Amino acid sequence: IQPWCISRQIWWGHQIPAWFGPDGEIYVEETEEEAQAKANDYYGKPVALKRDEDVLDTWFSSALWPFSTLGWPDQTPELKRYYPTDVLITGFDIIFFWVARMMMMGLHFMGEVPFHTVYIHALVRDEKGQKMSKSKGNIIDPLRLIDKYGADALRFTLTALAVQGRDVKLAESRVEGYRNFATKLWNAARFCQMNECRPVAEFDPGAVRQTVNRWIVGKVAEAEAATTAAIEAYRFNDMAGALYQFTWGTFCDWYVEFAKPILEGDDDAKAETRATAAWALDQQLHLLHPIMPFVTEELWQQLAERPSPLITSPWPTFDAAVIDADANAEMDWVVRLISQVRTVRAEMNVPPGAKIPLLLKDAGSQAQARVAGHRGLIERLARLSSVELLNGAVPKGAVQDVIDEATIVLPIADVIDLASEQARLEKEIAKLDDEVRRFEKKLANEKFVANAPEEVVETERERLAEARLTRSKMDDALNRLTAAR
Repeated sequence: IQPWCISRQIWWGHQIPAWFGPDGEIYVEETEEEAQAKANDYYGKPVALKRDEDVLDTWFSSALWPFSTLGWPDQTPELKRYYPTDVLITGFDIIFFWVARMMMMGLHFMGEVPFHTVYIHALVRDEKGQKMSKSKGNIIDPLRLIDKYGADALRFTLTALAVQGRDVKLAESRVEGYRNFATKLWNAARFCQMNECRPVAEFDPGAVRQTVNRWIVGKVAEAEAATTAAIEAYRFNDMAGALYQFTWGTFCDWYVEFAKPILEGDDDAKAETRATAAWALDQQLHLLHPIMPFVTEELWQQLAERPSPLITSPWPTFDAAVIDADANAEMDWVVRLISQVRTVRAEMNVPPGAKIPLLLKDAGSQAQARVAGHRGLIERLARLSSVELLNGAVPKGAVQDVIDEATIVLPIADVIDLASEQARLEKEIAKLDDEVRRFEKKLANEKFVANAPEEVVETERERLAEARLTRSKMDDALNRLTAAR
């Protein structure tokens, strides 16, 4: 800490409370009247005083902010309630200019620090990692993004990118992606409305009986725990990631699909699923509200009559007992099975409309029970003509994959030309090998790595990693296809 000149020669700011007498004597008081009285006593007669024209340094004035805004030096109710506060959010570039000086002033005038935690947020840069400036022409206008994609989409983008210790590289495509996320949430709410999934006041999440409903209740509880832990640790990007995965990856992509056949029935299972879907959607609105206040509040008001707005509703908390480990394991297995079948179909270029049989080899009793209980779901969501157990040899022209102790067998010879598909995969792998060699050669060039902008080098590394990953997947697909022939 160095000596600090606190005066500035500018025309705005807090004018320094110092007055000069006729002979240059200085009087520093809270008011001009007090300075005048001191001067009159000193000179023994009324004299004319001239106030110092300088103003206090902006950071000196700002250092008083934690308590001067609350009525200090008067002991107001606001000062008593809000000083000290919990968290200060600021940028790294003004830690000394502002944060340290607020600490000094707080300790000096109030006797305690003005806050207990300082959250240093990232600097928002353009998508290439460059600092925004008018001269570069790379300024991203947040108001334009809000007009185009909505405030919630921009808020979610910045939250998702708020990794501690890293600057934010803001690309408009990311904002567009989170606008699509908001649309996905809205469509899920419409699905619940159309299927008359209304909140039930006496709903007990721990009492549901359907496996799929016990599963989603547990997933909601896990999402709440992850979200709360992330908020308390100031890891807001983890919060956004957990909610994105749960809302889109679990509720919309899977639970809604699992619920559809039940909602087409007319029994107790349908009533339970309606209540569970409405409850799960409400919990998502609660958890998403800090990031996406506008769309969540709108849906909260539309979906049912509410005793209070979402913003004043209590934060959800759940007992760990509502997480049913057996239901989780069962439905997670079904999700993995369907996902693996979809992946193999895509890798083998199986036409989307073609239905193929699934043979499950070496399946244990647990896997057999899961297939029996969810055969209809598996067939519908994986586009299968049937799901059967295989006790004999694997038929010719079938590709294989593994799920736990069982082997997934998909006969595809009747829907694709195996030889042509093998040639296609070999050609793709050769092309990827060329890409990998090109990226490796470029990154091995010391001059390129030393002189190219950091974001360009990082992009090349990401492209190399992506090419290697794709190549590995293609290689797995080719091995499966070769084995099938």
